[in-house]
Amino acid sequence: MPSEAEIRKIVFGFSDFKVKPKRLYLRTRRAGRSSPAPPACLDQSSLRVTSGSISTSIMASHIVGYPRMGPKRELKFALESFWDGKSSAEDLKKVAADLRLSIWKQMADAGIKYIPGNTFSYYDQVLDTTAMVGAVPPRYGWNGGEIGFDVYFSMARGNASVPAMEMTKWFDTNYHYIVPELGPDVKFSYASHKAVEEYKEAKAHGVDTVPVLIGPVSYLLLSKPAKGVEKSFPLLSLLGKILPIYKEVVTELKAAGASWIQFDEPMLVMDLDSHQLQAFTEAYSTLESTFSGVKVLVETYFADVLPEAYKTLISLKGVSGYGFDLVRGTKTLDLVKGEFPSGKYLFAGVVDGRNIWANDLAASVTILKALEGIAGKEKLVVSTSCSLLHTAVDLANETKLDSEIKSWLAFAAQKVVEVNALAEALSGQKDEGFFSANSAAQASRKSSTRVTNEAVQKAAAGLKDSEHRRATNVSARLDAQQKKLNLPVLPTTTIGSFPQTIELRKVRREYKANKISDDEYVKAIKQEINKVVKLQEDLDIDVLVHGEPERNDMVEYFGEQLSGFAFTVNGWVQSYGSRCVKPPIIYGDVSRPKPMTVFWSSIAQSMTARPMKGMLTGPVTILNWSFVRNDQPRYVTCYQIALAIKKEVEDLEKAGINIIQIDEAALREGLPLRKSEHSFYLKWAVHSFRITNCGVQETTQIHTHMCYSHFNDIIHSIIDMDADVITIENSRSDEKLLSVFREGVKYGAGIGPGVYDIHSPRIPSTEEIADRIKKMLAVLETNILWVNPDCGLKTRKYPEVKPALKNMVAAAKQLRQELASAK
Repeated sequence: MPSEAEIRKIVFGFSDFKVKPKRLYLRTRRAGRSSPAPPACLDQSSLRVTSGSISTSIMASHIVGYPRMGPKRELKFALESFWDGKSSAEDLKKVAADLRLSIWKQMADAGIKYIPGNTFSYYDQVLDTTAMVGAVPPRYGWNGGEIGFDVYFSMARGNASVPAMEMTKWFDTNYHYIVPELGPDVKFSYASHKAVEEYKEAKAHGVDTVPVLIGPVSYLLLSKPAKGVEKSFPLLSLLGKILPIYKEVVTELKAAGASWIQFDEPMLVMDLDSHQLQAFTEAYSTLESTFSGVKVLVETYFADVLPEAYKTLISLKGVSGYGFDLVRGTKTLDLVKGEFPSGKYLFAGVVDGRNIWANDLAASVTILKALEGIAGKEKLVVSTSCSLLHTAVDLANETKLDSEIKSWLAFAAQKVVEVNALAEALSGQKDEGFFSANSAAQASRKSSTRVTNEAVQKAAAGLKDSEHRRATNVSARLDAQQKKLNLPVLPTTTIGSFPQTIELRKVRREYKANKISDDEYVKAIKQEINKVVKLQEDLDIDVLVHGEPERNDMVEYFGEQLSGFAFTVNGWVQSYGSRCVKPPIIYGDVSRPKPMTVFWSSIAQSMTARPMKGMLTGPVTILNWSFVRNDQPRYVTCYQIALAIKKEVEDLEKAGINIIQIDEAALREGLPLRKSEHSFYLKWAVHSFRITNCGVQETTQIHTHMCYSHFNDIIHSIIDMDADVITIENSRSDEKLLSVFREGVKYGAGIGPGVYDIHSPRIPSTEEIADRIKKMLAVLETNILWVNPDCGLKTRKYPEVKPALKNMVAAAKQLRQELASAK
């Protein structure tokens, strides 16, 4: 065995602890470089002891959760290879294990004391909880025992015989979770030991993690009544049935050696009634006896905890600590200052887990020092505002990013370092060099001339003086448009994108790398568009799309052509399952230097006599699916984007495009969690959409698209958007959307509730689609109904898309015949 000095020399290049190993990690990570890993031949236990002795005097630090896809999307590719039958379950598990270990080691090396465990997932953490409590819907044929990949992925994605469970947005993020389906007959059972297994796995590698569980009350409130169960079924009535499973899990975790367990209860930031708040009290009172011998953290995030919820939270039995989002929940700070229970731990989420801007360390230290006087140095823990799942993984992988802009940023790996740096500073071990660099970066961003465009600021400021509505009402417009377009009853269309093949992605990749010429690229994309147009004509679809072969992502594509945006190479963020997005970074004022889509839309329209939709992403979606600047109100940035899209809409119209779709898939997603804030958000969000198309002629048909959120509570705002046609997700959510029309809401514009779920490989039959259309016709007028899938087809494969669209068109034709015969 080498001596400690020899180990230090081999691993870190020095033997004198005046420079600490952890500091070397921090410096390289802060600088955006990878830190040196210890040689595999070394005795890791010796290294761990040495590392542990370094950080004993540092204030405690904590990370709520961490991205699971990997810095280069390793999990995504492993999942898709497994789903395609190209690799085994063991291959997938090996990739997952390697990712988990690298994440745990990264946080341990950075000096984080409370490292989250069980935040890794093969698909979704809520689905993991469904598996843990054995709440598998009967249609998946599960007969008990430990839930394996077959049942797990069938719930997530569906299979040849049964559809997937509903997927919807996780609070106000772009992450999607799988919605549990519960009813009075559900029989909970401990069916997935993942939390315990991953704790033991980390421990075997010398890392003591804090297992993270979705709390029982939040889990029930995030669920929905199963099909066939009354919509009024009280989900919280199942609390007594589910708590015994949580007791089993806690008992096993304690037996495995866990000293802390984190219960995520994000529903505590919502508007809750007294009955719902009482459920938290009952749940933790029931679990209290099980908590003996382990400390429990109840974590909240995404917004303020309201006063009544705060009182409930700090009164929960058996709870040792409370975690708060102090970035989006600034009012919670006042509650903490007003009252905080003695002897409890305060996990202060001062590092933003939802955005990529570097923390203002000086400002955070001020907040933390104030909290230190309330909770005490020993009980204050520096933390992230929420899981880092919602940010990109590692700035070190961004070698092409502008150096000035890069100095303003911090991805997940850098946020881990920021948390630890703050903990060090509070412990009297402030890294003056790091804080100085941070201060300089903050100043640089505030003074940079590339951030502000006075003309754009002035134009956006002037938008408040008008409602920006079209000259005629929607009824008159639809009449004028039908005379021009001459569409059949129940017109068919798709949402925009078509499958992006390996060959197509290769063309874009080679063009970006300058391996093919402009002419070669244009020729290849034209060929792809022609293929998609011909396919749609062969299928007899009425309103066509060009398939978007030139686009990498519906937001990134536009951001790349707008000023004020920056882009990453590996800044991927999980949206759902294996689906990742690479959000643009809005760092400055936004404008459109030149047309963005007119060239390709014009080419596509020239290939067919049928109407071709011009495809745009709306301003609210671009905003909500980007990392947005935090130095001005979000609505100001949104108005700037709206003006840029307005120019594009008008140029498309001039080019002869008669139908223009402006997608607002993320409008509902941005709705604040506080009901009191809904009205203001919806006012500027809807206004932004109207700005984009207020200047077109009444014969130009404006479409929009929305997906994967609950829309019934904002239906009047959707109507106020004043689009001519809206296509909207419907099939995967058990047609909840239709209920709003059954309840008497009158909708006069065109509407296309999705007739099949595109996020599943399952191919719906003609009869199934026809049945869905009939349900729609029972609550919607025939002359306004459109027939279309739930969403774009980018993530599907042609062997799935062709038969599904064929069946969709056949169903529409069948219903047309039936309607004609009934006259």
